[in-house]
Amino acid sequence: MSQTLLTVSDLSVHFARRRLNPLKPRELVRAVDGVSFALSRGTVLGIVGESGSGKTTVARAILRLVPITYGHVRIEDIDIARLQGEELRCMRRRLQYVFQDPYSSLNPRVRAGAIVRAPLDVMDIGAPSQREARVVELFEAVGLRPEQRSLFPHQFSGGQRQRINIARALAPEPELLICDEPVSALDVAIRAQILNLLRRLQRERGIGLLFISHDMAVVRHMADEVAVMYLGQIVERAPRKAFFARALHPYSVALLSAVPTVRGGRRRAARRIRLTGDPPSPIDPPPGCRFAPRCPVAEARCRARMPELREASAGRWVRCHLVCADRAPLQAPPSAAAHSET
Repeated sequence: MSQTLLTVSDLSVHFARRRLNPLKPRELVRAVDGVSFALSRGTVLGIVGESGSGKTTVARAILRLVPITYGHVRIEDIDIARLQGEELRCMRRRLQYVFQDPYSSLNPRVRAGAIVRAPLDVMDIGAPSQREARVVELFEAVGLRPEQRSLFPHQFSGGQRQRINIARALAPEPELLICDEPVSALDVAIRAQILNLLRRLQRERGIGLLFISHDMAVVRHMADEVAVMYLGQIVERAPRKAFFARALHPYSVALLSAVPTVRGGRRRAARRIRLTGDPPSPIDPPPGCRFAPRCPVAEARCRARMPELREASAGRWVRCHLVCADRAPLQAPPSAAAHSET
């Protein structure tokens, strides 16, 4: 059996805007534009980037919750982008989604036990007489009491609701679990509990986990590999330890310089790399590197020609003309690199 579970090749998702002028061509929002990566069984890939970078659109495209403009999404050797009807419904048993908001993702009129059981009934998994026992097992696996099955969502806290979401996602025994900012809506005290629960379940069940977040500290705790997105493209991909020890792409370096630490204080804050300006429009991206308008070290070639995502060294991929092997054109503040693994 292949160790590669998910393969995304040149994935693009473009949304057509409403035509305001009938004499002009319809504008396209390039939400995702040529994303490629692979995820192995039993590993965690963290996707990070600022709001609007395309992280959630990638996740929804993998599940076919948004239409794929072009590209391929494969589970082993099956191209999800080409499936329709019953074949697509059956494929969704193998991959499940944990949504960001634990409040709006649960039906307030349905009891918690029925919510977790729903995938078993819809996908006709197991004998009907055995499904309730499976629900009890899932409640215990996520740290909820079996007797709480009879409660409605409003009777749970935010962290408990997210546990229900996780139990529902695990019900069909998926091979791939996509978590889209699963702790961003929770109190700080609860986040660590949910993250540790996800990591434990992922390891025990050998699930591939695609973890989306804008929080570098959370990704450092969860991921085996990190992919950084900017304006619909992956600009860097690397193993977690290598990435946090020394990021290569100028955008990644700037992100890491902004991660708060308990050491450094005002000296580190003074050395933080502050980007100026706003990201370009995804409707009309610049012809060269999309980060060039904000990059402190951009050159003329950066603005003229789009860099390819290339392997700068073993296992490290970067989309930058200026990166040579493991040498980054922009250096992070010393304390950011020194304490990134503490």
